[in-house]
Amino acid sequence: MPSKVYSAAVVGVEAFEVEIEVHAGWGNCDKIAVVGLPDAAVKESKDRVTSAICNSALRWPSGKRITINLAPADVRKEGPSFDLPIALGMLKLEENNGLPGLDAFCISGELALSGQLRAVKGVLSIALEAKRRHRRTLIVPADNAVEAAVVEGVEVYGASSLSEVVQFLRGERALDPVRSTNGLSDEGSVEQELDFGEVKGQQHVKRAVEVAAAGGHNILCIGPPGSGKSMIAKRIPSILPPLTLREAIETTKVHSVCGLLNGQHRFVTSRPFRSPHHTISDAGLLGGSGQPAPGEVSLAHNGVLFLDELPEFHRSTLEVMRQPLEDGKVTISRAAGSLTFPSEFMLVAAMNPCPCGHYGDLRRECRCAPAQVQKYRNRLSGPLMDRIDIHVEVPAMELKDLTENSVEEPSAAIRERVTRARFLQLKRFSEESRVACNARMTTRLLRKHCVLDSDSMELLKQAVTNLNLSARAYDRILKVARTIADLAGTRKIQVDHLAEAVQYRALDRSLW
Repeated sequence: MPSKVYSAAVVGVEAFEVEIEVHAGWGNCDKIAVVGLPDAAVKESKDRVTSAICNSALRWPSGKRITINLAPADVRKEGPSFDLPIALGMLKLEENNGLPGLDAFCISGELALSGQLRAVKGVLSIALEAKRRHRRTLIVPADNAVEAAVVEGVEVYGASSLSEVVQFLRGERALDPVRSTNGLSDEGSVEQELDFGEVKGQQHVKRAVEVAAAGGHNILCIGPPGSGKSMIAKRIPSILPPLTLREAIETTKVHSVCGLLNGQHRFVTSRPFRSPHHTISDAGLLGGSGQPAPGEVSLAHNGVLFLDELPEFHRSTLEVMRQPLEDGKVTISRAAGSLTFPSEFMLVAAMNPCPCGHYGDLRRECRCAPAQVQKYRNRLSGPLMDRIDIHVEVPAMELKDLTENSVEEPSAAIRERVTRARFLQLKRFSEESRVACNARMTTRLLRKHCVLDSDSMELLKQAVTNLNLSARAYDRILKVARTIADLAGTRKIQVDHLAEAVQYRALDRSLW
């Protein structure tokens, strides 16, 4: 009778249960066949498993034909994470093996030839699938145990070798279940290295960034070289509110399947900040390759995606961001299948006003011809600009601003206001499953939470008419105005809130 061991495979950022059946029959001696759409890494597991069993002084039924089936058989299986469950399935076929029934276990891990266990990718997704399938116990490599233990309702045991797992299952060795504090208390209190207190002047830019952070809005900074655009952008994570447990788990899943977690940090506790170079490809930004994997927009999920020198990116690369900016997810279709990755990020972009960077600068002369300036700006399409909520000019710094000893507001003070505004939004959208900030409001929520009085409506009509704004820009203005009202602590959007929001949309029409 075949032995059964349960494991899980990761597709995209989600996992599905895999039932591993191992059968020993008569036929060609010592031949092992792996079926069920395995990739090369899974097919090679038979050689790793047999060597690991022998080097662990354990026995498996040699002299027989071993068939290993990975069910469901119509879904491709990838990676070396099935080594450990396959080894246990083969050991259960040996008479007097002493192993109990494994129906309540979910097991995953890569084996070295010596029998030692190596960490695998996507363990957090595997733990969530084990919980959904009511597998009460999860056995993984010791290096993955802390990551998996974040999931409540599943007992996680970390082991360092195959022999240690076998002794534990036989009751010959005790292993303590790994406990987790979700990681949010230890690293969340670490001070940020970069602080807004180091940024001199640029008060209106800091205000725009604060509004963007409070509502999760996309923001574009336009200014000459050396005006502080990149300096400000790199400090935005220091004013963002801490991750909620749900956000931390979602973010960790993406980083786990990409193999970006290490032994010291097995759980993402701070909002990610990704800053790809402008030579990045469509697949690198969005995700892809032969077997679709998350790209930069997904690695920035629940964090910040910073695109410096925005017009220098390939136009096709920028245009593929329309879907993730609008929907908060990205769908990649390949011959092997279609996968969806989360991508709810805050886009922070920076650019010069012209190729030389000094257009409109009163102190330095612009060397660009009008045709060059227009060509440079045309690299950004109108639909993409519409999806950026806030546009703000960053002027060149004056010498007196750089040399004066004024004390600037630190990130901690700004973060306190941002967190307070985000708390109001979480409370407002508590009944919505996928809406956590104003930037993600749907049309229905806009009508409900962005009601304007007569004066505010008249101002908005004039702005849309005079600036020739699109319907999408109209919605963006309402969302930003709602955030400004939240920062002010008022329930209703007032005229001054709306006027400030309109000011942040006027820039693309005044320069373009």
